[in-house]
Amino acid sequence: MSLDSVTQSVDEAVSGFFEPIAKWLGEVVFYTVPVGGTDLPLIVAWLVVAGLVFTGWFGLVQLRKFKLAVDVVRGKYDEKGSTGEVNHFQALTAAVSGTVGLGNIAGVAVAVSIGGPGATFWMILCGLLGMATKFVEVTLGVKYREVHADGTVSGGPMHYLPKGLAERFGKNGKTLGKVLAVLASFLILFFGLFGGNLFQVNQSYAQLVSVTGGEDGALGSSAGALFFGILIAALVGIVLLGGIRSIANVTSRLVPAMAGIYIVACLIVILANITAVPDAIASIVEGAFNPEGVAGGVLGALIIGFKRAAFSNEAGLGSAPIAHSAVKTKHPASEGLVALLEPFIDTVVVCTMTALTIVIANPASWGEARAGEDIGGVTITSDAFETVLPWFPYILTVAVLLFAVSTVLTWGYYGLKSWTYLFGRSRASEVTYKVVYTVFAVAGSLLTLQTLIDMADAFLFTLAVINIIGLYLLAPVVKRELRTFLEFVRARKADPNAGNGDDDQEPVKTTV
Repeated sequence: MSLDSVTQSVDEAVSGFFEPIAKWLGEVVFYTVPVGGTDLPLIVAWLVVAGLVFTGWFGLVQLRKFKLAVDVVRGKYDEKGSTGEVNHFQALTAAVSGTVGLGNIAGVAVAVSIGGPGATFWMILCGLLGMATKFVEVTLGVKYREVHADGTVSGGPMHYLPKGLAERFGKNGKTLGKVLAVLASFLILFFGLFGGNLFQVNQSYAQLVSVTGGEDGALGSSAGALFFGILIAALVGIVLLGGIRSIANVTSRLVPAMAGIYIVACLIVILANITAVPDAIASIVEGAFNPEGVAGGVLGALIIGFKRAAFSNEAGLGSAPIAHSAVKTKHPASEGLVALLEPFIDTVVVCTMTALTIVIANPASWGEARAGEDIGGVTITSDAFETVLPWFPYILTVAVLLFAVSTVLTWGYYGLKSWTYLFGRSRASEVTYKVVYTVFAVAGSLLTLQTLIDMADAFLFTLAVINIIGLYLLAPVVKRELRTFLEFVRARKADPNAGNGDDDQEPVKTTV
């Protein structure tokens, strides 16, 4: 029996068993209600409302403190003797690598095909709102992180939900928090294995095959698929062994590289069509409030834009705090401010660049997709670049591979922290997880397991329900932490040496 027939049999068996479960779960988690002629997924409304609430609660923190966030990333407010494993920039790139991925390339193309150019406007707005949610959850992640005896750090909803709720609400809060923490760990672990690992490897392999001669090319055979899977698994396994420091060292190079390659390519297309830019921007703004051919009109474009942004930047899902919690800092809110840059990079910059490139280039495949034809998002984006850069599919392949590898690495770390929370931090436990995770990377090039990937998506957004309830309950803690950090910033401005004396010295505080 050939490898192809074995993998096909596995795919069919898994799909046959899990498909009813995945379908039911998807209908529950992504339940929609009719609004103005289109369907609104309630989970998207849940995420957007959280962004609105936290934006108001913290007084437009994403705008007022944007410059301060950039200064923190640059190390302007670093303190000697801070607990943690990585600096602010490395923590940011590690987290960004988990969100910036294939969704920014393919998902955005689908959004502007279904919702028209106007979906871009609402996508940007949702990204801006998500910045406030990300600030809240990451501040809590650092506040309630666990520092182990060996200096490594664990954080995320599995830590701040039980600790924070116990601190605020006593015994009842502690019990509720523990239940939520176990659920959060399981949901993150499941998505990490299937959505953050298997799916990424599968899609990057598919793109690589498409530019190397298709199924008749060098990598089109089952042997080529196996080779690719083993290669990715080996790379991921080696980096995972080094923990967050190793992951941060890799992602701090990969993320700027992949973002740089992609944004430069976008700019080349935009500059080559510079005269079309004003009309493209006008169509985005006009399409947001007066869309043509979009089901549901304005609400339809808004919902599609919000959906794409919410699914892309993961604000409120509780995943990013795991990476950010490893930062070296004495002030949790300092990393919360750094984290608010994440949705800005992912959605406001990268997603918008993709959308603008497609709208300006206006490839034939985009028109066909808007007319109702089933055309893949990657194809539309690739065609948009190809109008100016005929060789771009090869560059896109490099970008896809970088996106995929960085995402697999980051979700490998997220999954590890969930695994060790559930099964303990022993060496045997960690090695078992890393072996399982690398095997899934190999399987990613051979199997699709689309049903399990659909389940993973549903699980990840179930986490948003759990996580955001906790964020609402713990928001007063975040407000106190922000006030404390701003006091330190004022002290540092008055005395540049504040916080950099004796390692055990507490940060200097001044009154507001």
